[in-house]
Amino acid sequence: MHVIGITGGVGAGKTKILTYLSEHYSCRIILADEVANQLKEPGQKCYEEIVTLLGTQILKPDGTIDRLKMAERIFSDRELLQRVNEIIHPAVKEYILQAIEEERCRDKIDFLFLEAALLIEEGYESIVDELWYIYADEAVRAERLKANRQYSDEKIQKILRSQLSDAEYRAHCSTVIDNGVALEETYRQIEKKMGEYLWEK
Repeated sequence: MHVIGITGGVGAGKTKILTYLSEHYSCRIILADEVANQLKEPGQKCYEEIVTLLGTQILKPDGTIDRLKMAERIFSDRELLQRVNEIIHPAVKEYILQAIEEERCRDKIDFLFLEAALLIEEGYESIVDELWYIYADEAVRAERLKANRQYSDEKIQKILRSQLSDAEYRAHCSTVIDNGVALEETYRQIEKKMGEYLWEK
């Protein structure tokens, strides 16, 4: 089983590529953001620590964490944000390592794809077999964010500046999938790369 990390800037189209992979190959897809949200549910690994840190005011009436209230609480306080990340990131990594081990033991799938915003920054290179960089130039990404998420130009530029540069992504990733072209061309690139893996089997 190949473990492949999927990374790239916001608006690069990672979700569309993961959907294509899930529909055409024997694989499991893990989204780190979804894992993090799961681990923040009542009874899960991060719930008590986060509520203790941020207070019960971030809770909904049913006891679950209100993501908007939590975001308001931490994104205006760099120290709080760091402390929350120190709770969540190790727990997410532990979950992912366990999932990879389980899939290797089951030996039922050919690939496990892991998508996370901070794959490089959080040291996932040592966990995956290979990193894919999903590339689209900034103009294309900005247009997508305007059209699909209705982001303002100011918000888009702030997000783009906060992420790794194209050069940094390329320095860490052994495969680059250009997703700033027609989808048929993007899929052709994926099929070529996946064919190489399957041929090795």
